[in-house]
Formats: sequence, structure tokens, C-alpha cells
Amino acid sequence: MHRRMIAPGALAAASVLLAIPASAASYSPGTPGIGDPYYPSYGNGGYDVSHYDLRLQYQPKTDELQGTATILAKTTQDLSRFDLDFLLDVSEVRVNGAKASFATSGEHELVVTPKTPLAKGTQITVVVRYSGVPSAKSAYGFTSWHRTPDGGVAANEPEAAWWWFPSNDHPTDKATYDVSVAVPDGTQALSNGTLQSTASKLGWTRYNWRQNKPQATYLATLALGRFDITTGTSDGGVPVINAYSKDLGDTDGAARASVERTGEIVDWLSGYFGPYPFSTAGGYVPNTTTGYALETQTRIYYSPKQFANGSNTSVVVHELAHQWYGDYVSLKGWKDIWINEGFARYAQWLWSEHEGEGTAQELADYVYASHPADDAFWTVKPGDPGPDEQFGDAVYNRGALAIQALRNEIGDDAFFAILKGWPKEHAYGNASVADFQEYAEQVSGKPLSALFDTWLFQPEKPAAPSVRALVKTGTAVAQPKSWKKIEATNEVHGH
Repeated sequence: MHRRMIAPGALAAASVLLAIPASAASYSPGTPGIGDPYYPSYGNGGYDVSHYDLRLQYQPKTDELQGTATILAKTTQDLSRFDLDFLLDVSEVRVNGAKASFATSGEHELVVTPKTPLAKGTQITVVVRYSGVPSAKSAYGFTSWHRTPDGGVAANEPEAAWWWFPSNDHPTDKATYDVSVAVPDGTQALSNGTLQSTASKLGWTRYNWRQNKPQATYLATLALGRFDITTGTSDGGVPVINAYSKDLGDTDGAARASVERTGEIVDWLSGYFGPYPFSTAGGYVPNTTTGYALETQTRIYYSPKQFANGSNTSVVVHELAHQWYGDYVSLKGWKDIWINEGFARYAQWLWSEHEGEGTAQELADYVYASHPADDAFWTVKPGDPGPDEQFGDAVYNRGALAIQALRNEIGDDAFFAILKGWPKEHAYGNASVADFQEYAEQVSGKPLSALFDTWLFQPEKPAAPSVRALVKTGTAVAQPKSWKKIEATNEVHGH
């Protein structure tokens, strides 16, 4: 509460103001979308979340989920009501201890009206009690909840949270998490971060997970089923937790041969991107029918299909690179997806070089030569691809080409300084393509607007650069040995 002194001559005017009821003050609803042009209804206005505390119970036989979400947030305007993104059935909402009224709206909006309006800058605690069958819920004609033979999994991009917890579902509102899940004995619950404790009682086991670093909502994951869990520590001191469904069948060996190299790859990537930014690393492979992988923070989701043709460390490199480019530094808007996917793909090119299966330049030459000027590949602008092409091939491969063009333009010393410095520059925050260009210019000392415009924003094939020129159209280029493995991850996020 703020106080100020009132001069005697102003008392009469003040008494008139005090007579105006509080309901007439400038309180207004928070917007039902955070303002992202790609997904106008995603996220919400009026508040900023700092922490999610999720206490859940799950029955794998029926896919029933019960939960109490406690959300800590701060209002960013004088707020009469606000929205949460959510799909399950809500029985009660409280705001700062008092019961609030609530209703559903649109495809995925839970509209909450607190008992009394909330002034700007107020710390609020929102408690939501809910239940439902996630696999029975859909929005916009799809579901992001994957039913498995022994449970269920929440993992998708750009949305997954709606199916298991109420949230402000946009990457700009990152928060810390405590996720506590009770499941029948014999079933396990996996989530992000560190397993704090487990406890068993009356046939149920509760798993308590903590993510102590800011995390975007789409990077929060929940996996419920029967897993074989492995643990270890990388040479660099990073704890690693991996998990594999017990019914993976023929893909089990290839999955383990890939994901069990997580610690080695984390240490290798740290040489390029700086120290690993989280408390643990790892991944899990549930028995799902999806075809994609996702960089869920510290606990990466892999589909068994990623390993259908044998081991694939390249996809592990891709998803682990996201821990820096996408998770540690998250995008400001979904149009900035190039910073996530272009750099994760470029990490695969660096891994190819490390493995002696083709240099980054050879891969760039091959991609450039593989797409003639009239190929639709060049009409996609990686710097702002649009929601329909957000996870298209061009964002990955043309995006990585742009990074190689940058490297050729500024030289290796400045380039690798940028690779390592960028995550630290925006640690645990959000940044845009424009922010990256500004940083690259600052570090390199060169004007780069023309290069960024040519490679990221022009809907046409760029001319081959003059420095260490990429090959000209029509020139035969040998396919690098790593290409098939990299190509297998072209639609790694193609949902």
C-alpha cells in the first residue's frame, strides 16, 4: 500500500474521489491471449506466473487425472478477471484464499473472476482443483496427450500444458515447478528437473519432481507408465536420468544406444555453448505412436520411431542443443523459432564434423545445391516462417545455412564467441531474432543486416556468398555420410 500526504486545500476533492465505489475504478479483464500473432488465443494477459505447484493423482487403467494446481503470480494491470489455458473439468478456484467464480470460454480458456478485483502489482495465489480424462479432451481438432499401453504422456509444441495443468501457456511467461504425482505401485511418474523424493502408502507411490530454473509451459512434461530408469553423471558433473518404457520391443536397444550417450553429448555441447544450464539432463522413450521428439527441459521426450532404423545420436544432439537454444534462452514470439531450430540443426552439423561424417561447410554445400531456385524450400522465411511452416524443413536446413553464412562472414573466432556468449547474454530469459542480430553485430563488429535479411527473410534462393563460396546451383555435390541420419530428424518436431 502506498501513502502520500494530501494538502488541506485538496481534502474536499479527495472526499469526492473517496466516495466513488471501488467497482468504478479502472479494473479490466486480462486479455484471453498474450498477443502472439501466430497463436492469438495462446497465453493470457494481466499477470505473470513465477511458480506452479502441481499435486496430482493418476490412474493408468482409466487415464483419470485428478489435480490441485497452486499458481503463484503477480498482476501486471488492475485486474477484474483473468484467463488460464486449460481443458480438464474444474470443481473449484480460489484466489488469495477466497472462492472465485469461473467459466469456460472458447476452445481452451478458463475464465476466473476473483471475489474482489486485483490491483496492479499484487502477488496472487490461485488454486485450481480439477479432474478428467486427458485423452478424452481435444482442442482445435487435436490432442497433445498421448495414451500409452500403461499410462499417458504430455509432450507437444507449441502446446501441451492444457491437458494436465492450468497455465499461462506462452514461452514468455516462464516459471519454476514442483510436480508431485501419485500413481499405483509399479507405475512411475516422470517430470522435469530433479526427483526430490518418493513415498509409498496404501498401494500408491508419490513422486516429487522439482524444476528450479525458469521453464516455458510447453517444455513441462509428464510421463506415467512402467519404465526402466537409468542414472549416471557425465564427466563434466551433470547428473543424467533416462527412462525407457518396458514394452519398447525391437527399438529398445537402438533407443538405449542413442539416449545413453546423453552425458557425453552434454559435455561436448558445453564446449560450444557454455556450461550446461540446468540441474539434470536426460531423456525418456515411452511406447507412443508419435513420430517426433521434443526438447522438454532436462527430460527430453523421444518417440520410439526416432530409433526405428537403428541408433541415432544426431537426434539426441538436436534435442540437447535446445537445452541452451530454446530452453535456457526461449523465444519471445513463435515467429522467432529459427533461434531454436536453426541452431539445434547446426549442432547436428557440428556433431557430423566431430564424428568425421561431413563438415558443416560440406553439409551447407549439399543443402544449398539440393534445392534449385524454383524450389518452394526458398519461399519459406526462417526468420518469420508463419505458423504453417513453423516446423518445416526450411526452418531447420535453410536456418542452419544462415548460420553457416554468418560463420563465413565473420570468421570462426567471432562465430564461436557468439555461440557460447548468446545463451549467457539472455540466461533463463527470452529473446528474438532481432536481438540475436544485434548481439552478433556487437560481438563481430560488423554490420549484418543485409546477411540476415538475405538468409532469413527473403523468399528466394540467396546468391552463393563470396567468402568460401557455397557451390553454385546445378553443381554436383557429394552427399555427406551423416546426411541420412540428419535427414531422419527433418521432421523431428513435425506434429
